[in-house]
Amino acid sequence: MSASAIIFYLIAAFILGAGILAVTTRKIFRSAIWLLFSLVGIAALYFWMQVEFIAAVQIIVYVGGIVILIIFSIFLTQQSGKEMAKPALQKNIFSALAALFGVAFIGKLISEYGFTEDQSKPFNVGVGDIGTQMLSTTEHGYILPFEVVSMLLLAAMIGCIVIAMKSKDNIISKS
Repeated sequence: MSASAIIFYLIAAFILGAGILAVTTRKIFRSAIWLLFSLVGIAALYFWMQVEFIAAVQIIVYVGGIVILIIFSIFLTQQSGKEMAKPALQKNIFSALAALFGVAFIGKLISEYGFTEDQSKPFNVGVGDIGTQMLSTTEHGYILPFEVVSMLLLAAMIGCIVIAMKSKDNIISKS
């Protein structure tokens, strides 16, 4: 096994471990921190693939934008340090079955399509090419996903405002 494959598997294990901890921890703030680590791991995967611009976008948009807004909304709620309720056994069983189905589905896809490595041509994409493709309205342009990401950031900001307003309403009504 080559050093490149070992690095890939280490990064993938880090992403998977942080993702599992993000959804299984019972403290909401810790869950947000594990989500942050998982998204940083994805950025590390982009750096490993030598797509630095996409890695920087991953860090700026998701780590710097979404996760920070989630953390702010957690701090603005009244129960930021308390543990979440323990899920029912039925939910745990359903989650385990869904995870097993997902692993089986991905295994089927990998065995069916193979995903052979092709090193015949180098992977060189410049920032100018990415920007032109991202803002293009042609058939293979990405203007729609670019706008969807901006709507995602707007929805996260609105969600933070709504959570903050609800917590203030609860304080006024309890007084």
